[in-house]
Amino acid sequence: MKFIKIAAIAAAAIASTAAQAQVVITEWMYKGGVGEFIEFTNIGSTAIDFSHWSYDDDSRIAGVFSLAGLGTVAAGESVIITETDADVFRTDWGLSASVKVLGDYTNNLGNGDEINLYNGTQLADRLTFGTSPKTDNRSGHATTLAALGANDVSLWTLSSVGDVEGSWRSVAGTIGSPGQTSFAPAVPEPETYAMMVAGLCVVGSMARRRRG
Repeated sequence: MKFIKIAAIAAAAIASTAAQAQVVITEWMYKGGVGEFIEFTNIGSTAIDFSHWSYDDDSRIAGVFSLAGLGTVAAGESVIITETDADVFRTDWGLSASVKVLGDYTNNLGNGDEINLYNGTQLADRLTFGTSPKTDNRSGHATTLAALGANDVSLWTLSSVGDVEGSWRSVAGTIGSPGQTSFAPAVPEPETYAMMVAGLCVVGSMARRRRG
């Protein structure tokens, strides 16, 4: 019985950790085409209400550009903000209406700036970048999962057509993959955790029978 309880507690802890939603910066381009853009992705396992989320550059002020218009961001979903009109951006990149895009922000990025993502007044993610990689007509994206949330631009690289992100060339000639990322992990269903707990319980029961 003791083993079963420990197993159940461990499984519950794993499920709780996996259920914690996390939003990170997954792509950015400060200059090019019809306008710069930043992509955020929910790499957690639960949907997130963006009512109190916001973006700012190196002035680091929460609430400067509200992300409330993105609504609820599903687990694994990537969303976009851009300095240009949202419909113009979608047309240039060939994005469907299902890809959430917020346009017309004015706190624009520079070549050597900072991206700050806030949940309320709490910093959720930050990426400080210099002049390299220079995201001029090519976006920057993380090279590994470990790069996400690390605020280390040396772990990022420039996009190229057909890369691991599935990047493509927009109508205006810029290269990137706005609205999608290779770092959106598969989210285990609640049934998966239930099966794991059941399996641990079976193992515990067998162990008790052997001792008996």
